Amino acid sequence: MKINFYGLDLNNLKEILTKNGFRPYNADQLYKWIYENDVTDPDLMSNISNNLKKFVKETFDFSSLELLTHQTSVSGTDKFLFKLNDGIVIESVLMRHDYGLSICVTSQAGCSMGCSFCASGLIRKQRDLSKDELVLQIITVQRILGVKISHVVVMGTGEPFDNYDNVMEFIRIINYKNGLQIGARHITVSTCGIVPKIYDFANEEIKANLAISLHAPNNELRDKLMKINKVYPIQDVIQATKDYFEKTKRRITFEYILLKGVNDDLRHANELSDLIRGINCYVNLIPYNPVNEFSYEKTDEKRADKFYQQLIKRGINVTLRREMGSDIDAACGQLRLKKEKNEE
Repeated sequence: MKINFYGLDLNNLKEILTKNGFRPYNADQLYKWIYENDVTDPDLMSNISNNLKKFVKETFDFSSLELLTHQTSVSGTDKFLFKLNDGIVIESVLMRHDYGLSICVTSQAGCSMGCSFCASGLIRKQRDLSKDELVLQIITVQRILGVKISHVVVMGTGEPFDNYDNVMEFIRIINYKNGLQIGARHITVSTCGIVPKIYDFANEEIKANLAISLHAPNNELRDKLMKINKVYPIQDVIQATKDYFEKTKRRITFEYILLKGVNDDLRHANELSDLIRGINCYVNLIPYNPVNEFSYEKTDEKRADKFYQQLIKRGINVTLRREMGSDIDAACGQLRLKKEKNEE
């Protein structure tokens, strides 16, 4: 069986090549051809030997993901449904910003976290995605649209820290200078609060960004919204983020989905500001994308703005995310869920 090239970091590739009589610098050559130039046919690689060309053909697989569905929102957001080799389907989303193109990458097929507002939790976790399946989400979207992706957020279906090792290897692969060259400051990993992995992430050599899916300012409410809070209470999550900042000096993002009549009152804004005061962070307020299976509703713009202004008034750095892709099943897992229901 051939080795999927997109699951190899540079050290893995060098080890394979040197064991077969090639030089370490050949790994850099291959990385540049395949990632920087998107050339996967060894016959087109002008600076490698015929022996290496033959070895690449015999050893490595450069298969892409199979596209099932591609939707484009009126806001310019693109959503993709891909089929993996074992028939499992996953989603990736491309978002257009004034600072560049950002892709939201899925880390697991389904999700076991069971957040009460999230469509991903309606799809039982089938397995973790491999390193190559993570990388190929970027490669395939770039090929389909003919674009260069500059930013990556691991915030799609699944809990990235529940697939920790593969996600870290993925970051190393896309960060390499002769590879996709996506800077660590342009890579963000989101977690719902797996506390031990927050500490592990602080010790990683590549300094990617951390985002915490908070969505509530106290244990009582967060217990109702997010099962993980019963394992890692909100105080433990906050302490881990404080320790993370002390170790890395990198600002933390707190994600907060506004749910009408649930967590969007001014008293919640006050609690939230008290909870995170003193942490070098900012809050990303997110409009809710309704899911048919849940009763939650989107907070109206006026109420969302009041929440936003209250945080500013209390000295919190905050952004209110513009709505992107609500017309194309924008909630994580929604497109996949629709396909599975249509097939029933």
